[in-house]
Amino acid sequence: MSKIAAIILAAGQASRFRAAAGEAGPATKLVALLDGRPLVRHVAQAALASRARPVIVVTGHAEAVVGEALQGLPLAFTHNADYATGIASSIQRGLAEVPSDCDGALVMLGDMPLVSADIIDELISAFERNPEAKAVAPVRDGMRGNPVLLARALFPAVAALQGDVGARALLAAAKGDVVEVPVDSRAVSFDVDTPEALSEKD
Repeated sequence: MSKIAAIILAAGQASRFRAAAGEAGPATKLVALLDGRPLVRHVAQAALASRARPVIVVTGHAEAVVGEALQGLPLAFTHNADYATGIASSIQRGLAEVPSDCDGALVMLGDMPLVSADIIDELISAFERNPEAKAVAPVRDGMRGNPVLLARALFPAVAALQGDVGARALLAAAKGDVVEVPVDSRAVSFDVDTPEALSEKD
């Protein structure tokens, strides 16, 4: 069995959401409530209910409130002091914390609360069936979504990423070495960019 870590990216500034929410809104969209729980807690609990271990949270903007939203969960935390430079630095920070005995890591977005443990485990199983793959990605309606599983062989390529460039660039570089897993759920494409999106989950 493969050992796969999960990295939850929870460092971003969520400028679009905060601008729409105004001064009365939360310090970060990741603590906005959905069904009574912060968005990022939905993501963390799904990861913890899956086979992925360890589950690593990368914090940055609004670190304290994100940590409070995840209080009591058996998570590992790492802080990205360079979060303002974009998502690449957060992926790099997270991968730096992945134990050496892990075969890969799932990169999860903290604003995608509908991703389930079943979807995560399905991606891990696909990797086990295709151990030479550099990455595994869910696909819905012909479009790749998230989370994305990166094999350890792809970790060195992460160091070359800069700015607001994430897993999509890595998948493009991996070309034919990406296994696509059909997923019949909008969970892999639904994220929360505005307060209105919180009411569009169904």
